[in-house]
Amino acid sequence: MPELMNRPRSPRISIGVTVALVWGAWLLLMVQGSRFGLFPENWFMSVTMALGSFIAGATSEGGGAVAFPVMTLGFKIPPAVARDFSLMIQAVGMTAASITILWTRTPVVRQALIWSTLGGALGIIFGLEFVAPKLQPAYAKMLFTASWLAFAVALFWINRYRDREVHTGIQRFLPRHAILLIGFGAVGRVISSVTGSGLDIVTFSLLVLRLRISEAIATPTSVILMAGNAVVGAIYRGAVQGELSPAAWNFWWVCVPIVVVGAPFGAWFIRSRSRLFVARLLYGSIFIQFIAAVLIIPQSPRLVGFSVATFSLGVLGFWYMARKGVRRLEWLKDPNEPR
Repeated sequence: MPELMNRPRSPRISIGVTVALVWGAWLLLMVQGSRFGLFPENWFMSVTMALGSFIAGATSEGGGAVAFPVMTLGFKIPPAVARDFSLMIQAVGMTAASITILWTRTPVVRQALIWSTLGGALGIIFGLEFVAPKLQPAYAKMLFTASWLAFAVALFWINRYRDREVHTGIQRFLPRHAILLIGFGAVGRVISSVTGSGLDIVTFSLLVLRLRISEAIATPTSVILMAGNAVVGAIYRGAVQGELSPAAWNFWWVCVPIVVVGAPFGAWFIRSRSRLFVARLLYGSIFIQFIAAVLIIPQSPRLVGFSVATFSLGVLGFWYMARKGVRRLEWLKDPNEPR
């Protein structure tokens, strides 16, 4: 009987029910508001999120990782609008992906879901109020791409050892691990306040580099985290600050029926893939984003210096986390070892 309870379930039911409910509500609101005319002008975002929603469900990046650079770099949309749209659309797509993850009993790190969410609730509010309004658009774009490139370098470095030791959960969970998760959750949501995503990749890096969780387990964990982050961020922007732009809403309406399919499908697709496959998918998408940013954004000496500093600090930080991860493995084998 316990084996039956733990057996993975087919995602067809969860995806089908979610799509039916969301599409039904969306169609009703589209007809009532006469919104089908939004497609001719905003169709490019529907196409973008067909890929973006799949990436959101399949990796730790989130749909904002595709939407934000495409909107700001490719279509010259203001970062604030791209950020708001990213939060709004991930609130739908990544929540749908989370439902599929939970329904199929995909393994996740439950401690991360609890403590990172707690820290993130504070981080998103602080970031939206005090950080995002003061960061210039070009710097917001390069902060996004340079930070993620640093993470990709660190992940590639530790994955030189294809058979490195990884775990499916946090071994010997202590209060200091909860503090780490709270802190990283707060930092991740501050980044989310600027770019629309961040909690997922920051917590993912902590789980993989420092706590040595398999990428295949850390990915669905980060998807669920980003779903909650997006919901809180979108509600705060709309209900508290009252500043969700009409342009972000227009993009949102034409993307809802796309992401509610793409994100759950991405979560289902990645479930049976190896951790190295997940890592390679991250390398490719992050590298493409960085090259596009460098080519499209007008580079000034000051901006180049900011990008180099961000990348360098990121590499050092992620390298330190990886080193602490090695020490942790030694401690797990011998508690008398330094940790």
